[in-house]
Amino acid sequence: MNLNKHLRLDHNAEWLEGVRRVISPNQDERPADTEIELIVIHGISLPPGEFGGGYIDQLFTNTLSPDIHPYFSEIAGLRVASHLVINREGEITQYVPFNRRAWHAGVSEFMGRKQCNDFSIGVELEGCDDRPYTEVQYDSLARLTLILRRHWPAIGNDHIVGHCHIAPKRKTDPGPSFDWPYYFALLDKYDVV
Repeated sequence: MNLNKHLRLDHNAEWLEGVRRVISPNQDERPADTEIELIVIHGISLPPGEFGGGYIDQLFTNTLSPDIHPYFSEIAGLRVASHLVINREGEITQYVPFNRRAWHAGVSEFMGRKQCNDFSIGVELEGCDDRPYTEVQYDSLARLTLILRRHWPAIGNDHIVGHCHIAPKRKTDPGPSFDWPYYFALLDKYDVV
């Protein structure tokens, strides 16, 4: 059973109700009068290719120890966070309220507009480029997407992208293992339910 079947936004449209919440300091104000109109889908695994362990929480809260794994010494100083992470079991954690800018996209451009963090919501899927994402992740992502775009209607299918699309010379995630047609089919299916 999907725990995220009945997701909803709080009355200020800042937080999802009923999901795990871990506050990241890696956020700031969005520019004045900036509307949310983009979802950026990412893929993350820490260490690369491994799942679980709480390391995403640690990375997003600036508490990742460089001594735990050799890769962590390369990234421990990064100040990054997405708004949300969907783990391998489909469970959602929110790190940044939607009205604030999460530091997830970095140097990026969408349809000629730079600084995608200004006008986007970042969603990390626990996974990697070369391994399939799970059914429950797609399910949670589709349900989440519909909630977000009901509140921010500018987020049509053409305003849902991978990190690879807005930073193609730097990023590859969510990678070729992400099944875009399946995800969009789920959006259509759940949108009429």
